[in-house]
Amino acid sequence: MKKLIFLIILNALFLIPNSFCSAQRKDIDSLLNLLKKDKEDTAKLIHLNVLAWRLRNKNPDTAIILCNQALNIITPISSAEFPSSKEVIEPKELSLLRARTLGNIGVFYGIKTDYNLSLDYSLHALKICEELKNKKWMAIWLGNIGSNYIDQGNYPKAIDYILKAQKINEELGNKRGIAEGLSNLGILYFENGDYAKSLEYDFKGLKIAEESGNKNTAVGTLINIASVYKEERQYTKALNFYFNALKMAEELGNETYLIAIYGNVGLAYNEQKDYSKALNYYFKSLKLAETNGNRNYQAIDFANIGVLYTKIGKFKEAEQYLQKAIFINDSIKSINDLMDAEEYIYRLYDTTERYKQALIHYKKSISLKDTLFSQENKKQLIRKEMNYEFDKKEAATKAENEKQQAVAEAESKKQKIIICSVIGGLLLVIVFASFVFRSLRITRKQKNIIELQKNEVDKQKEIVEKQKEKIVDSITYAQRIQQSILMEESEVQNFLPECFIYFQPKDIVSGDFYWCSKIDDKIIIAAVDCTGHGVPGAFMSMIGNTLLNQIVNEKHITKPSEILHYLNLGVYEALHQKKDGALSDDGMDIALCYIDHKNNEVQYAGQNPLYILLDGKIEVIKGDIYGIGGGGMIAKLHDPLKKVFANHVIPIKEGMSIYLSTDGYMDQFGGSERKKFGAQRFKDLLSNNLHLNMQQQKELMVSAHAEWKGNTPQIDDVLVIGIRL
Repeated sequence: MKKLIFLIILNALFLIPNSFCSAQRKDIDSLLNLLKKDKEDTAKLIHLNVLAWRLRNKNPDTAIILCNQALNIITPISSAEFPSSKEVIEPKELSLLRARTLGNIGVFYGIKTDYNLSLDYSLHALKICEELKNKKWMAIWLGNIGSNYIDQGNYPKAIDYILKAQKINEELGNKRGIAEGLSNLGILYFENGDYAKSLEYDFKGLKIAEESGNKNTAVGTLINIASVYKEERQYTKALNFYFNALKMAEELGNETYLIAIYGNVGLAYNEQKDYSKALNYYFKSLKLAETNGNRNYQAIDFANIGVLYTKIGKFKEAEQYLQKAIFINDSIKSINDLMDAEEYIYRLYDTTERYKQALIHYKKSISLKDTLFSQENKKQLIRKEMNYEFDKKEAATKAENEKQQAVAEAESKKQKIIICSVIGGLLLVIVFASFVFRSLRITRKQKNIIELQKNEVDKQKEIVEKQKEKIVDSITYAQRIQQSILMEESEVQNFLPECFIYFQPKDIVSGDFYWCSKIDDKIIIAAVDCTGHGVPGAFMSMIGNTLLNQIVNEKHITKPSEILHYLNLGVYEALHQKKDGALSDDGMDIALCYIDHKNNEVQYAGQNPLYILLDGKIEVIKGDIYGIGGGGMIAKLHDPLKKVFANHVIPIKEGMSIYLSTDGYMDQFGGSERKKFGAQRFKDLLSNNLHLNMQQQKELMVSAHAEWKGNTPQIDDVLVIGIRL
């Protein structure tokens, strides 16, 4: 079902300059009378813009015409003073008037959901304001451009512009602009499925909007908060926020808000299976959107009505509404909404056994989904926010960094000796691996002369096969080295009798590894995911294993966050990642716990989450956003001395189980739709089988992975550790 979230338009209260305010209070008839009397001067420019702004929601086409009339007046004013006007218009003032008029047109096209034209006009307005070095208006247009990119589903570009606007608004102390930016950041995280982060930004934005009297932003933020609660199926909370927003929107007389609220309330009732109320609110939203000319919301309402009709078996009506949704979304280039509409009609055709049409729309849906929700988009979103937060915190942490640098330099001298020994041992594997590429080149050359020199080719094939056998033998030998370093599952069970380890490398050797040790009464256990898999991953796993032995077994450091701190320093030093032009940006993600039965507690730190099961309920403790190691820009922006890893303390309760995992199990493609196994299926698998002993749980985990994978190749190393406390 298509979700609706209301986009905060940053310039909703600022597009009209202060000199417009007295005219804005007059009604439309008064403005029309003034325009009849106005001469071709700045007064007419102001009145045209004010009237256009007043008409923007109900008649955006007329608003665009009025602003274009204003642009036609600005051009002759720039060349000569009108005899009827005593004022002399300075070029700077005229340029700002042009920028505001262009920006207004951009907003009106945004209301019409013509995002390409909206962007063109907004970018033009921004360029003029940058030339004038007018920061206030630069922030307004940056925010408006960011909003356009959210509508188009281009989240990396959206956060770029929104954060630039946010930085300027913070410099200027502009609370209204800050509130709008926070709310739009909330929308970005909502669209990427991070509801906790979305609510964090929304509530910050709502507080500032209420303090600054910004009712428009407050209403939009209330809608956003309600939409998050609806996605989390907290319907009572969601409806309370929607109806609070509805009351404020009616007082403001803002039809765009009302359209969004009606549609969202319909979704909430639909998800509660109150289909009669849902349809009532959908059609309220659609009627107002058609009157208002808002094509984006028309498309959303068409899609929602089509899905509901599919659900209740009105297939003919469902197809009509979904086709309308696809047509509008395609025409306005709304990728996100088009993706959803294509999926809905695919499911309709599949339900009604029209498989050929279902396949066509399924392929379109998958193509759009790959474009919109690529992993790189999410990574860019996180990286850009981290850079923004880093700039703010850098000055405050400089003194502490210098103090810790002295400690790190002393530690690095000891670690270099150990790492050099490890790397020396691995050089043999590198030499053997190089033979693989050489043998493949020989094979390709010989295929070109098979017909002419068959006997010679046969001889060469024998040579190649022998070489391949040597390479496989070498890598198999490397596997024995790696396996000899890892504890057997039975050895781990000496420390933790009720536990299992499911370890399935993708290749002969693995980039994932597990590690366990007992220091006094404390048991430390970790699941580690190194960069890559196969031979490169194995190199990193040996470095990680060596460093963990040194940190825990030799130095007796047992607090998880401190172990990660020294492990991070060790990887940076071993791979020389801080120097300019560092060759390696490799690292590892880890979930590490120590279990203290004496004090009846578990402590955890890491990047991969910790899963806790108790009384049939599952709790997920999320790790830190940055991992261990990483060179290049990551090393410059996130010095290892500046990384602080969180340490979580969890009391042990009777019947509690914990699980550590790398991402290979959840990232495996398979099933009938060739999707990832995913975090939710993983959590369901744990919850549904909690009553079994640990070995039975392992057997089910292995069989579930194999069944999901089917004939699909394994894409990554797999490691899952389960412990019943």
